[in-house]
Amino acid sequence: MAGLLERLLSIVKRLPAGVFAFVMATGIVSSAMNLIDQEFISDLLLILAVTGLVVLSIALFVKLLRFPRLVIKDFADPDSTFGFFTLVAALNVVGVRTYSISPMLTLILGTISLPIWLILNYGITASLFLGKHDHPVSSKFDGSWFLWVVGTQSLATASAAVAQESHLNVLASIAVAFWGIGVILYITLASLIVLHLFRMKSEPSRIGPSYWIFMGATAITVLAGSRILVLPKGVPILEESESFISGLTLTLWAFGLWWVPMLLIFGVWRHGIKRWSTSFEGGFWSIVFPLGMFAVASMHFGLEIHLPIVVLLGEVFAIVSVMVWLLVVLLIRNVFNVPRRPRRRQIFHGST
Repeated sequence: MAGLLERLLSIVKRLPAGVFAFVMATGIVSSAMNLIDQEFISDLLLILAVTGLVVLSIALFVKLLRFPRLVIKDFADPDSTFGFFTLVAALNVVGVRTYSISPMLTLILGTISLPIWLILNYGITASLFLGKHDHPVSSKFDGSWFLWVVGTQSLATASAAVAQESHLNVLASIAVAFWGIGVILYITLASLIVLHLFRMKSEPSRIGPSYWIFMGATAITVLAGSRILVLPKGVPILEESESFISGLTLTLWAFGLWWVPMLLIFGVWRHGIKRWSTSFEGGFWSIVFPLGMFAVASMHFGLEIHLPIVVLLGEVFAIVSVMVWLLVVLLIRNVFNVPRRPRRRQIFHGST
């Protein structure tokens, strides 16, 4: 029993900041499957996402209690700190997916995520601006920084989902506010990170799966905008901003689609030309989430603007996302599929 506890604590100790990426990816693929009427797959993935959310939340709480210095170290490190936003996004991805089952659960998970977002939003910003770093913070730019946008827009999406049925104007206003904050963060980070891509030396270790989050941040911004556009009429802030939200959402959807071939080129260059290993790495969930999110965003937005081709594209991405999810799971299985040593033949000596 003591040995098992030590092994569990060892696993908890090594938990990365972005561990909730699994929940994000699984939850959004569940939503995509639900939208194309694959209820069995959707429900199965939802069970996995909820289970992962509960287990990983407990594990993170234990790590905070037993290894607070490691958590603080991750929080202060620009390479890992934005991974904590996966918790905010995971809570709201699961919350929005379960809205049809329990609207109250959506509201509760969104409410829990809000103070976490506030702590991360201002704590990380203060740490980056005011903390002591061995190298300039700008040298640490990568796609994981877009998790800041993803976490913010997940709050906008959850707020809009609850406001749609409850007709609470305050939630509609909160949704628009978070969407606006997310858009500004997106534009700021996109400018900085694209400039960094042009200036940095191209190495396979630096052009990793995290850049798919760039497209994921685009997609969740589209989803949040789509959710806002279907809110009940009569909300003052929507009457003033509807045309702006609609136009920018369409622009971002097109930009998100534009990113897909570019990201595939990155992958071919990294694994095909530079021969970087294709063995499992946690960042692979960063590929699944954007694909699933783009699928869900496209189906919602296509219905809103009455473009069947956009809906169809979303359905195609939904199928692709679940296939990539399965591929990542198989890669994880290969990590643990360690060849067993052949058993030694037991020779018994004695009279017969």
